[in-house]
Amino acid sequence: MHIAILTFEGYNELDSLIALGVLNRIRADDWRVTIATPSPKVTSMNGVVIEQMSTLEEACTADAVIVGSGVATREVVEDPAIMSVLRRLDPSRQLIAAQCSGALVLAELGLLSDIPACTDLITKPWVVAAGVEVLDQPFYAKGNIATAGGCLASHYLAAWIIARLKDDDAAESALHYVAPVGEKEEYIERAWHNITPYLSAAAPALVRTTSRRQ
Repeated sequence: MHIAILTFEGYNELDSLIALGVLNRIRADDWRVTIATPSPKVTSMNGVVIEQMSTLEEACTADAVIVGSGVATREVVEDPAIMSVLRRLDPSRQLIAAQCSGALVLAELGLLSDIPACTDLITKPWVVAAGVEVLDQPFYAKGNIATAGGCLASHYLAAWIIARLKDDDAAESALHYVAPVGEKEEYIERAWHNITPYLSAAAPALVRTTSRRQ
């Protein structure tokens, strides 16, 4: 399995790297998580430089994709070179998730035409202007598309992807590892509360292998 996290210039470190850390709790030879960028290096909104692990073209063939957020997302959706590549994303064969302003990318790609979305408060007006209903909640999914709003909701996307591609136990183990000591059960229960309703309605093409927490 290849999970690609799309990460652009001006990216938000929390959005890309928390998801990267949680997803990499899966230790399996067939499990690969990459930062996919449009150039060899990108610099975050706070000056953190990260190197490309995979290309946008490779991301379009991945089993799952997270569209990360950042301060330059409006520039991303106006870049014809980037958007022409991303039009190859296909929820009929991939899990596609968006973190915060990543929802604007999905909206511009036409992937949210009949799906409400979650996003951050700054991005909300732009997503609404793109014709998408924005929900006042941290996570929402329909079929193979999911969105999350707020930097610290990124672990919901990661857990959703793990549950869909692996199973509930693997997702719970990953969440347990990253959750604060003394609050692990509380964090896990909150995560399941937010994502379980959408796991039970998962699209059959990428259906989970277990359904322990439904």
